[in-house]
Amino acid sequence: MTASTLTEDPDRASEPDAAPAGGARLRWLALAVVLAVEVMDLLDATIVGVASPSIQADFGGSSTRIQWIAAAYTLAFAVLMITGARLGDIVGRRRMFLIGVAGFAVCSLLCACSGSADMLIGMRAAQGAFAAMMVPQGLGLIREVFPPAEMGAAFGVFGPVMGLAAVAGPVLGGFLTDADLFGTGWRAIFLINVPIALVAFAAALRVLPESRAPRPPRLDAPGVGILSVAVLLLVYPLVQGRDLGWPLWSHLCMAASVPVLVLFARYQKSVRARGGSPLIEPGLFRHRGYTGSLAVGLVFFAALTGLMLVVTLYLQYGLGFSALHAGATMIPWAFGSAVGATLSGMWLGPRYGRRAVQGGLLLTALSVGAVALTVRLAGDSVTSWQLVPSLLVSGAGLGVVMAPFFDIALAGVSDQETGSASGVLNAVQQLGGSIGVAVLGTAFFARTGHGMGAAAVATLLMAAGGLAAAFLVAFLMPRAAQHAGQGEESEPAGH
Repeated sequence: MTASTLTEDPDRASEPDAAPAGGARLRWLALAVVLAVEVMDLLDATIVGVASPSIQADFGGSSTRIQWIAAAYTLAFAVLMITGARLGDIVGRRRMFLIGVAGFAVCSLLCACSGSADMLIGMRAAQGAFAAMMVPQGLGLIREVFPPAEMGAAFGVFGPVMGLAAVAGPVLGGFLTDADLFGTGWRAIFLINVPIALVAFAAALRVLPESRAPRPPRLDAPGVGILSVAVLLLVYPLVQGRDLGWPLWSHLCMAASVPVLVLFARYQKSVRARGGSPLIEPGLFRHRGYTGSLAVGLVFFAALTGLMLVVTLYLQYGLGFSALHAGATMIPWAFGSAVGATLSGMWLGPRYGRRAVQGGLLLTALSVGAVALTVRLAGDSVTSWQLVPSLLVSGAGLGVVMAPFFDIALAGVSDQETGSASGVLNAVQQLGGSIGVAVLGTAFFARTGHGMGAAAVATLLMAAGGLAAAFLVAFLMPRAAQHAGQGEESEPAGH
């Protein structure tokens, strides 16, 4: 779930090959194109959870398949996002944006046409790969079309839109699945991407300028390979291990991910020492505020994505809700998130900085605990209306965290490191989504033998505990965004 992503270093100014004509109207149309693509990505990261029971009814298979359908997208995105940003620097951001949008549309169509769960999982991974090409180009392209005086207003739109889109997936997914448009059923959640992508592609040709780094870096292909292996060694056994009875190799793989990450770090240092372009700037991790922010982001986005999957599965498998009913039950969460993101982006974040993030984390932890208590007390007779208060408050807490998080996290690094730092933050956001689906999904299905309600309560409490721990770790984050209190508007790094 990513919004605009800062992918270029501040000292690596873009050189537009063509500027859009037409003035302010086309500038805002360019912003609309980038926003449409960002929203499409955010929805696709979460929309499949509510449709998973329908997909399983068509294809069969174990609960692990459900987790992979969700995790394959965010995993591919996390691994390839920084690479996509680098490719934009090298071959042109507009070109990579167009390639990503076109590929995303094709993969969405193939997802809808899938004849098996394995094909769907493969196409979801391909979707994530193309999203990693298109999404990181957004900020650089917007910076090309907006003058500095209008930049703050342009990026001020992102908070509310991204906050709502981040949790609107289950709502839209439930509607599309139950609407059964033209007999497509769950396949409509992927088909809807096709016209959006086609319109965005056509508009991008008209309003987006080409730009690239004046001194394009080299692509660190070995670094991509090593990092990919490390991530797969961690996530694959987390998702697959329970279904196979946690064999010895699953534990060995997870343990092996640590030395592979160490190898990656050492390789990045050697690339920098040779004067090359490492995938990730090694010096980033010397900043306590930044590393603390990475830890908070990993837990927060894991909880966000995992909770959306678990709650929608519980509503359908445990309470027998239809996809539409389950999606509608999540409306308070989406509404609360939009309100929280708006308030935090406009007032709480700029005024209170890190304390706003901590307040949002604590509020979310307590309200997720309240959801668990509601389920525990009401049992299998719990209704959507009983869940409204706690879902509304937890959504507001999520929005309060999301709006200022990236700007505050990046206050802990130097200007020269901002581009790499932002790319890593957004990759961690996607990786957190994959880990959340793996860990919380596995915890939920492992406890269903005690009843769906008991499984939901245990998983919700686990997520609440993780969010409470993130509240404590957040004391390591910078106190405020760099521009806070300076009377200046600053572009967001991402959401």
